[in-house]
Amino acid sequence: MAKCQCRWRRVLLCLCCAPCVLVGSLCVYISLVISYGITITGPAANIPQTLPKHFIAQGLTINGSLAPHPSSSFWDANYHRGALWNRLQVSIDRFYNPILMPKSRRDRYDHLHTSNDDNKKKQFSHPTAGFSEIGNLASIMDDFPELSLQMQMFVRSLHVRDYPVLIQPANLCGSGPRKGQGPFLLLAIKSQDLNFENRQVIRQTWGQAGRVAGETGEGRVVQRVFLLGKKDTELDVDVSELLQLESRHYGDILQWDFQDTFFNLTLKDVLLWDWLSAHCPQTQFIFKGDDDVLVRTAALLDYLQQQILQSGGPGSEGMKGFMVGDVIGAAIPNRVNSTKYFVPETFYKGLYPPYGGGGGVVYSGVLAMRLKRVSRRVHLYPIDDVYVGMCLHRLGVHPIHHPAFLTFDFPKKEMEKPCAYYTVLLVHKRSPAQVKKLWSEMRRNHSECQNTSLRKDTTGE
Repeated sequence: MAKCQCRWRRVLLCLCCAPCVLVGSLCVYISLVISYGITITGPAANIPQTLPKHFIAQGLTINGSLAPHPSSSFWDANYHRGALWNRLQVSIDRFYNPILMPKSRRDRYDHLHTSNDDNKKKQFSHPTAGFSEIGNLASIMDDFPELSLQMQMFVRSLHVRDYPVLIQPANLCGSGPRKGQGPFLLLAIKSQDLNFENRQVIRQTWGQAGRVAGETGEGRVVQRVFLLGKKDTELDVDVSELLQLESRHYGDILQWDFQDTFFNLTLKDVLLWDWLSAHCPQTQFIFKGDDDVLVRTAALLDYLQQQILQSGGPGSEGMKGFMVGDVIGAAIPNRVNSTKYFVPETFYKGLYPPYGGGGGVVYSGVLAMRLKRVSRRVHLYPIDDVYVGMCLHRLGVHPIHHPAFLTFDFPKKEMEKPCAYYTVLLVHKRSPAQVKKLWSEMRRNHSECQNTSLRKDTTGE
């Protein structure tokens, strides 16, 4: 009987305690929920219920290891409407988009596409799969069979930009890539193998190398290099041996093994940037121009020295994005089939970004290194000046317009003035005979014209 009563007491005790335990657990749960609700609804975590249409997670657009994705493009991003270049560029943009492709994945891709033999990338550092995604070129470019042979060749080799060096200067900037001090100004002049007369006149006039005095009398180190490709020996005279002799005598020839056509002039820019990075990284300024221009080198040296002082020094922020020339803005592709600048809509759609046109521009050595890096993210384009503008756009750099870079010759009234050539830093389209004659005249008139001011913009800009 006593055992039975003890058993019943245990049952009653459990029945009385169980609700208390449940109620206690429920109270703890409610307290936790309330605390959590207060935490997430505080002012420091005001999370919208509906994300905006173009929401981007904070911290992904600007980061030390991730490059910001451009907010706008000068080209037509609607690649479904055709335009080969646009479609290929969209592929690169997606690859370098910090949200779609984290840096760790890009690094793995680059590692897999690196040669084990010489540890150098043979192609772009972005996926060349964009070409396979497009398929047959003719399926995108309906007019491909009707295009000029030069355009067809450019399109077929669009993904290749690594070409071997055939001739290069020895110790142009010192004994090693990181030793000594580079030149104040490097004259990088685009030429062709048969243009020996152009090169010779430049060497004797405005392109003299060594310590060159500015018009103020202060000397600066100037070096000179001519940029050449290779002509098709089946169509032209083979002058390779003569170029070797010229190189040994003057030490200023830099030649690569690619076809030297108008559309391949862009290669001279990107390959120059690579060469500078390896052999002449300490260069302060680079003049990049054609071999049919006249440059007032002494005045240019003075102008560049002024720019350094105004910007705060060679390593200033201003020098990181410094490029000056005859800037062309709001340009559009040339659709006239009979011109050498013709670019069909099946290849490119959109506007052109601002770019330095004409016979030459000057930019800082720091900017050259930045252009080298960003150019790997921009597909080659058949107009070299426009391509440089595309790379500048990616860097957020706007070139400086200066009317003393005279692209389209003097207005007639200015030409008649006795000191007209003292108002410019560069004038385009002059034959070797004209350069020689003008250089002699300018030396004769130096005392009379040395205080002449540079041209000013007559448009009020």
